[in-house]
Amino acid sequence: MNMISLKNIKKDYSSGDLTTKVLHGISFDIQEGEFVAIMGPSGSGKSTLMNILGLLDTPTEGDYILDGKNVSSLSDDEQARIRAQKIGFVFQSFNLLPRTSVLRNVMMPFIYNKSEHLSTKEREERAKKALSAAGFPENRWHNLSSHLSGGQIQRVAIARALVNNPVLILADEPTGNLDSKTSDIVLKTFQELNRKEGRTIILITHEHDVAAYADRCIIIKDGVISEN
Repeated sequence: MNMISLKNIKKDYSSGDLTTKVLHGISFDIQEGEFVAIMGPSGSGKSTLMNILGLLDTPTEGDYILDGKNVSSLSDDEQARIRAQKIGFVFQSFNLLPRTSVLRNVMMPFIYNKSEHLSTKEREERAKKALSAAGFPENRWHNLSSHLSGGQIQRVAIARALVNNPVLILADEPTGNLDSKTSDIVLKTFQELNRKEGRTIILITHEHDVAAYADRCIIIKDGVISEN
């Protein structure tokens, strides 16, 4: 089953009389349970593509089908609802609250997912399960995130992405702020989530050695797919 189908996705940005064409007809499928890297240099269009995949931007033309639903022409509110329910994000900059505990940071997505009517205890249990899946040690669940190492922080960010049980994990340069040893640990965490739990993961990167952890690599260059 296709988790994602992109069909002739184009994206233009306009400013006054100037139009900049960024994506020039992107088409590909990603199966449920795949671990795919999308790789490209700066200016290739991969950030724009990532924003479309994450429902943070809409295409100028084309269709984006996510988990069987065409989401490309939905309203902002509808896209926000699907984004909260179906997509987990892991960013390079972590985006954790530094003066908040690990457990509370992982519970943050429940604020935005209005469809989940869970008690505080149920939310805590979901957060603990996500932290365990991300390989974060139980004896540090109540630590402040500001007291963690970079690798530990990113594992918390992965757990936060998992807590709503999304159909897709979208990781944008997740090892960009980490040393090589810590990067390896984080990327192997993604591999385990994919292989043991069947998570569909898209990894955005400009580095060949990072993309090598995925099972398939889609290369974008100058707004078109050069290898799929």
